Amino acid sequence: MALAAPTSTAMRVSRQCTALPAASACRSKPCAVRCRAVAAAAACKVAVRDAAAPLRRGARRSAVVTVEGMWRQVQGCDDWEGLLEPALHPVLRGEVARYGELVDACYKAFDLDPASRRYLNCKYGRERMLEEVGMAAAGYEVTRYLYAAPDVNVPTMEPSTCGRGRWIGYVAVSTDEMTRRLGRRDVLVSFRGTVTPAEWMTNLMSSLEPARLDPCDPRPDVKVESGFLSLYTSADKTCRFGGAGSCREQLLREVSRLIESCSKSKPDQDISVTLAGHSMGSALALLFAYDLAELGLNRDSTGRVAPVTVFSFGGPRVGNAAFKARCDELGVKALRVANVHDPITKLPGIFLNEATTGLLRPWRGSCYTHVGVELPLDFFKVGDLAAVHDLGTYIALLRSDTKPHAAAPSARDRDDDGGGVLAKVMEFVGRQRAGALPWQDAALQMGGLVQTLGLI
Repeated sequence: MALAAPTSTAMRVSRQCTALPAASACRSKPCAVRCRAVAAAAACKVAVRDAAAPLRRGARRSAVVTVEGMWRQVQGCDDWEGLLEPALHPVLRGEVARYGELVDACYKAFDLDPASRRYLNCKYGRERMLEEVGMAAAGYEVTRYLYAAPDVNVPTMEPSTCGRGRWIGYVAVSTDEMTRRLGRRDVLVSFRGTVTPAEWMTNLMSSLEPARLDPCDPRPDVKVESGFLSLYTSADKTCRFGGAGSCREQLLREVSRLIESCSKSKPDQDISVTLAGHSMGSALALLFAYDLAELGLNRDSTGRVAPVTVFSFGGPRVGNAAFKARCDELGVKALRVANVHDPITKLPGIFLNEATTGLLRPWRGSCYTHVGVELPLDFFKVGDLAAVHDLGTYIALLRSDTKPHAAAPSARDRDDDGGGVLAKVMEFVGRQRAGALPWQDAALQMGGLVQTLGLI
């Protein structure tokens, strides 16, 4: 049953979350950022408290709670306080599942046929991609495709795919109709997860490296996984499908353009930036969220800030404690949907991480650290081990009315393309490795295991 709240309460929440104190009095960039983040958090806490007060007093529910009435809470303005426990709020559940489906569209549209002229790219044009994957009513218009080029050479790969840019996701903006339903114009970036051998090897490059994404303030203490950073910043200038420049350059250009364009066309309309990704894609989403906020490109020409939120599905750790602290300081919000049995969510740094205690506690600041708030799921099937990390299984459990620990449909049981995509990925990786010498394969696996565990 949908939750309800008085109409006046919903209006009060909107006003309190929108009317944030200006940071113009702060002359330095870091101070201004901190002031905006503190002001936003304080305003949203008041809004959430006031919205819940009538319900706590047993007031009669007179209006159904919708996304429009609580979109800032859904985007994490108060770190999802009161929405995850004791039960997942139905509006948040629906929105998280919806963003998961928009990520799943990447897998369904990705071309893994070596004989196709669109091999390692999207099968469809931008205008009809969502329609072709069965999401014509998604309410978004795709404005740009994204490409990334792993800067690694894998002995088992086909020579034609080494260092080649491949389709990694898309940028979209909500339609007018969807904007009315959401209560704001939503700029969406969706990333798929790991598919190709080069991407697997990139994931295993687990040494921490300074991000240095802001040339005016490099912050050498803020470190991220070198493999994710390489994928984010490397470029393939020969890409035939419009992927000129690195994934980072493509993203910064397009998202900042959309923010500016939307704010100029409708100055009074709220704007949000939502980044969603699965597995490796969630790491790219978090990197871009940090980058966008660090450079201040989530502000329009009037200085109004668009909130930046990451919805991560089965995502790994990305950076160290300083990276997490800086994301928090910048107001980047991240909701990590994680199956407790999914090993990817525990990597890298399976032994040394934010939970490190005892004699190793002094080194915790140098360990990998998760960012954001976790939404734990609990599903496991002995006969279908791949399902613990399968995005389709994540979505199926979120869409069901069962509790988070209840059994979800397996990748084999579902009627959608999720299981088929997983099978195609495994078949693709198998083809790439078919010509590898046994010692090469063993060396790659052993080296990858050692790095992934965070031992080197």
